[in-house]
Amino acid sequence: MKSEILQPSTDSLKALSRIAQTVSCIQEIEPLLKKVLEIAIQMLTAERGFVLLKSGINEKGFVVKSSSNLTEAQITSLTGVSTSVAAQVMASGESIIVSDADIDPKYRKNDSIVLQKIQSIACVALNVNSQNIGIIYLDSLTRNSKFTEEILPFLTAFSNQAAIAIENLRLVQSLREENNCLRIEIQRGQELGEIIGQSAQMQKVFDVIKQVADSDISVLVEGDSGTGKELVARALHTNSQRKDKPFMALVCGSLPDSLLESELFGHKRGAFTGAVTDKKGLLEAADGGTFFLDEIGVLSAQIQTKLLRVLQEGEIKRIGESRVRKVDVRIVSATNKKLTDLIESGDFDEDLYNRLNTISVTLPPLCDRVSDVPLLAHHFLDKYAKKKQQKITGFSETAIDAMLTYNWPGNVRELKNTIERAVILAREELITPTDLRLPEINKSTASLETETATTLREIQENAVKKALKKHDGNIPEAARTLEVSRRWLQYKVKEWGL
Repeated sequence: MKSEILQPSTDSLKALSRIAQTVSCIQEIEPLLKKVLEIAIQMLTAERGFVLLKSGINEKGFVVKSSSNLTEAQITSLTGVSTSVAAQVMASGESIIVSDADIDPKYRKNDSIVLQKIQSIACVALNVNSQNIGIIYLDSLTRNSKFTEEILPFLTAFSNQAAIAIENLRLVQSLREENNCLRIEIQRGQELGEIIGQSAQMQKVFDVIKQVADSDISVLVEGDSGTGKELVARALHTNSQRKDKPFMALVCGSLPDSLLESELFGHKRGAFTGAVTDKKGLLEAADGGTFFLDEIGVLSAQIQTKLLRVLQEGEIKRIGESRVRKVDVRIVSATNKKLTDLIESGDFDEDLYNRLNTISVTLPPLCDRVSDVPLLAHHFLDKYAKKKQQKITGFSETAIDAMLTYNWPGNVRELKNTIERAVILAREELITPTDLRLPEINKSTASLETETATTLREIQENAVKKALKKHDGNIPEAARTLEVSRRWLQYKVKEWGL
């Protein structure tokens, strides 16, 4: 596209039409911005340029998305260009043309213009519905490319086209992300079946979920990492009257305090550096639904106070805002720490604890419900064998024995990852202990072996014999000591003729 498109008005209209067709064919934001800058440079025969977009997450309030003939250092810091012109257009939304900087009374003494020997500048706003979303900045360091006021109508029309194209693609990307989120939510909803267990401990968990799911009381889920606390929160949401409203989840330990407060409660434009737009917090976004807060024990005193107000009054205030907003949200929280210890040390508010702990659900570690291991293992096997299109029908007996003997310090998450890895490694229809790649048998089980025990079966048999002897043949008590199911122990007693 040559610079002659700037000549007669008919040619300009044709050029705009061609530009619109070119731009409309691009489906991704980065290539679009690159093309927009390329066209702008060609139109004005500029030497350098960049496209800058406003950003609510960048501390500077903007991000340079595309550039030409500028070094990375110049792009990062915006040195080497007229930052005053760029800032003025960004703030006002009004375009600026500097035809000859050497004689322009307003800009000839500007430091960046003088130091960089900039001769001519064209900076045009990207406006959509009277909102400035960014700028296109162009300049020349020689007198060969002078920008004049005559090009402003054409440049404005072009920038408006570009802004609409950028905003449309942003909308498409937003819809894609929302669609992906919905798809993930549907998949996660289906994965609620992963709260699997037939052990007495898990039956108690299921009973509590059924009893309290359809109420609005706060629930505190306790348990080690990897036991499935978020799955419990999702089960509570899915089985409640709030199931058609949002489910939001946040791991409190994943963000520093400053960002965490903004994520939870939102902020007002100008509340802090980088807050260039008003932002709705996740608690506000979850209005009518359920909010799951994981790692609740790491919250600062300030955030604890604000969260207590949400629980007591159903009220929030965005950072930097005096307006009180009402929210109706059910809080499900989780921790792998003892909150009572944190209360004693003064690190956790007792009133907040009492509000969060209206009802508690304790998830047992996997080593305390060994009878659920085969059930979970087959569930994950079905899932990953189908996903990875592997023809694996089950586990060898020795693989089941290995999984029953291992103590699973990473809990259900570790078992899940182990089965997924085994599905990839397996070369036969049955998964073997080699495919599982489990670490050596834990010390608590290994200490039960005799000096002469050399195989896995001998280790297990010796452990069973000792437990039966200790409890005078009482199978339920022996099973509890061994942390296995009564059914498994009865099967082994029969198999080994004990």
